[in-house]
Order: sequence, then C-alpha cells, then structure tokens
Amino acid sequence: MVAINSAALTERVLAGERISSADARELYAFPLEELGALANARRRTAKRSAYENQGNDVVTYIVDRNINYTNVCNVYCKFCAFYRTEKDEDHYVISFEQLDQKLDELTAAGGVQILMQGGHHPKLPFSWYIDLLRHIREKYPHINIHGFSPPEFQHFAETFKMPLRDVIAEFKAAGLGSIPGGGGEILVDRVRNRISPLKCNSDEWLEVMQIAHELGLKSSATMMFGHVETIDDRIEHLQRLRDQQDRSGGFTAFICWTFQPENTVLKVPHRTTTAEYLRMQALSRIFLDNFENVQSSWVTQGPQIGQVALKFGANDFGSVMMEENVVSSAGTTFRLNAAEIETLIRDAGYEPRRRNNWYALLN
Repeated sequence: MVAINSAALTERVLAGERISSADARELYAFPLEELGALANARRRTAKRSAYENQGNDVVTYIVDRNINYTNVCNVYCKFCAFYRTEKDEDHYVISFEQLDQKLDELTAAGGVQILMQGGHHPKLPFSWYIDLLRHIREKYPHINIHGFSPPEFQHFAETFKMPLRDVIAEFKAAGLGSIPGGGGEILVDRVRNRISPLKCNSDEWLEVMQIAHELGLKSSATMMFGHVETIDDRIEHLQRLRDQQDRSGGFTAFICWTFQPENTVLKVPHRTTTAEYLRMQALSRIFLDNFENVQSSWVTQGPQIGQVALKFGANDFGSVMMEENVVSSAGTTFRLNAAEIETLIRDAGYEPRRRNNWYALLN
C-alpha cells in the first residue's frame, strides 16, 4: 500500500498538482535522489514570467551588496552572532560617507541592488531612515534598495508610533524598491518564542508582506531551519508562505538555509547536513507551487553544494554578495565573484544570466 501511495503521489507531483501538508510529510521520506528529481521536474514546469521564453536552461543571479546600516539591536535573537548593544565598543551606525564608498564600489562592479538590513536600533529617528533612502535614490538611482525585513518594519511601527501601512508607504515614497524576507526563520510561534522571543510573531511577519504587496512592493521569502523546529514546523512554515502568496502574490523568490551555530547563544547537538539542506530545498520547490523562483544558498552551503542545488529545484544562484556580515559572524565565510558564479552555473549545464530583483534579465 505504501508503494502504491508513493507512486500515486509521484504522479501527482509530476502532473503539477498542488500537494497537501500530509503529502509533503510523505515526500520528505522519499529517497533524496527521487525527491531531487521531482523538484527538478517542478523547476522545469514552473512559470517564470520574467523570462518564460528563455527556456529551462537559464540560471539567474544578481550583482548586489549586503549593507548592514547598524549592528545595534534590542531583540537579542539566540541564533544571531552579529548584534551588539550600545554598550559594546564595536557597535556602529553607518555614515553616509561610508555608505557612498560601498555604493561606489558596487557601481564599479556593475551592481544593481543593495540588500540593506540592520538591527532593531532603539534610538534612530524616523527621519534618519527617510533621509537615508532619499540619499541613495538621488545619488544612485540605478541601485534598487531591497531593504528592511518585516521584523524591522514592525519595530519601526512600534517605535515611531505609526500605523504599519504608513511606515511602509513612507519608506516606499522615499526610495525603497522591495523588501527582503529576513526574520522569517520558522513561521511557527512556538519555535519563534524559543529562538527570538522579542521579535515579531508569525502573523505580524505576514502582515508586513500583505501590506507591502498591496502597496506594490515585491518581496522575497525565506526559511532558516535546523535548530529547534520539527519537520512538521517546517511544513507549516511552507504552508503559511504558500497561503500568503495565494492572497497577495508579491513574493518573487524563496530561499532556505541552515542555521549556522558558531558564536551564537543557541546551541544544537549537530549541524544540519548537506543532504538535509538539499532535501528541504527540493521539498520547498514542490510545495511552493505558486513561487516562480527558488534560490540556492551557496552562502551557507558553499559553492559546490550551491551548484548541486540547481538539480534540486533551484533556478537561481542568488547574489554575488560583495559584502556579508551576519552569516559570517556565525562562522560561514564563503565568497564568489560574478565570473566564478557563471563558471559554476555553466559547469552544471545551464546558461548563466544576470537579473534584477524582479527577475528581468539584464544580459
């Protein structure tokens, strides 16, 4: 009976049918090679409107730079090795001069976007953020500002005593172009209460995305797994993302990565394996049938596994990422330039193409 049910489930996946959470639990137990093959089949049939005439052999990437505008944060997530308090000697808030230097370097490298996030600084005024956005938009109009995760927006609304919609709208008017999916971790409050009890809850994270999408801002969605969550928690996370995409349709891509434990308060018995990462990415591609794009996470897994992930449902290699501070604080320091990314994509049998945040091809 099990074999018959598995065969029927395989046929439904290959037919492009939507699967249930119970189906996902069954798929999770499939041999890794079979699950990867199913995810790769789903990758090939996924509708990618931005370049639907380019065929299935295209793998995209973007040239951007991570900029953390401050490391001061008052939510003290147990999985984070990056945050500082104002009492720490190495705390900072970026100056506009430092920002300009980073953006000049990004421009010289052909970059088109910054991923800008920070800690939950308790004292920066609303005007500081608006001035920052306007400065970038006016001086670097070619750079998309992909910035401020949902927990940051909830922090802003509370700190500035403003309606959340007004905060997001003001940021957009000042130059914000899109929103990253940071702070999602696992969208199950029992898990969030254990690893980041002071951060926004699952409904609040999704509320930011709903409002942002209504206001015309696209966003990515993420999952950080391999800590205190269960397999069922991961599937519930995927279910909430898929439901949100059904409602608002504004997610451009999904990215998952494994918890990096070095230098963090949160401890786990064993680091999550490469096989487990590939299994979850493949399952995500199959389950998230309304997401056009899935990124491989070479930043946490390394270049070779990032390449292998292209056979497990991913159609995007993420970012050149000229700068990365958060994951590297937890002991992971992989780096790649554009030429190396393109070589990895070609060696996997695909055609590398640069894109922007909205997955329009740039070359």
